[in-house]
Amino acid sequence: MRSIMEFILNPLLPLSGFAVGLLVGLTGVGGGSLMTPLLVLLFGFKPATAVGTDLLYAAITKGGGSWVHHRHGNIDWVVTGRLASGSIPAAALTFLLLAQLGIQGQKAAGLISVVLGIALLLTAASLVFRQRLLDLAARRANSAGFAQRHVAGMTVAVGALVGVLVTISSVGAGALGVTALTFLYPRLATRRIVGSDIAHAVPLTLVAGLGHWWLGTVDAVLLVSLLIGSLPGIALGAHFAVKVPERALRGLLASVLLLVGGKLILA
Repeated sequence: MRSIMEFILNPLLPLSGFAVGLLVGLTGVGGGSLMTPLLVLLFGFKPATAVGTDLLYAAITKGGGSWVHHRHGNIDWVVTGRLASGSIPAAALTFLLLAQLGIQGQKAAGLISVVLGIALLLTAASLVFRQRLLDLAARRANSAGFAQRHVAGMTVAVGALVGVLVTISSVGAGALGVTALTFLYPRLATRRIVGSDIAHAVPLTLVAGLGHWWLGTVDAVLLVSLLIGSLPGIALGAHFAVKVPERALRGLLASVLLLVGGKLILA
């Protein structure tokens, strides 16, 4: 556990939280995708500590976002429940695996780095091909052969996959979840897809974060320092989101994720 004095003497931590929060506010993605590799590669935190702390950080920040979406009627609780019925059990089983490997051991650190790199590459791909994916989803919505009877089971399966990725890497609940839901529910309004995905991320990241806390891989002082910077950053980014070219920002973010993801996999 890092001391309060160490936090006070390292203003780069809340500054990094502000920068990541600003990007999240501007683009809607990039929280775990940037925060976790930033903590590992720039600040030298152990992968398990970076993931565990970022999970609780995400639970707190997305909790506020979920409440706002709920008040505006942007959450489809049936979809959220289906995702959670897959992700929560998957997160629990993943914790058993991490506990067996020894969460702070070399094997677990290697697994976290590789899974984090893969998750970042998948997230980057979802950003690069976002418009093509949306167009394909729209065509599927107009197709008579779209298999609605399989949607519920496929949503649970997506939730399980996201649960594994998030528990190991803290990445996957944002861009990947929204991309999957766009395919599964092409007739659902985008605002409700985003709201449902954020609502699902809250219990998932909370359960996964508390599991990491129990395993001793959450740095409480680091968590506070990131929140101090990120909360105003998210608010500022959301305020200026309509004035900034989203496509250019998403392209830049995707490029960064590709580079970082490749580095983590090849390290």
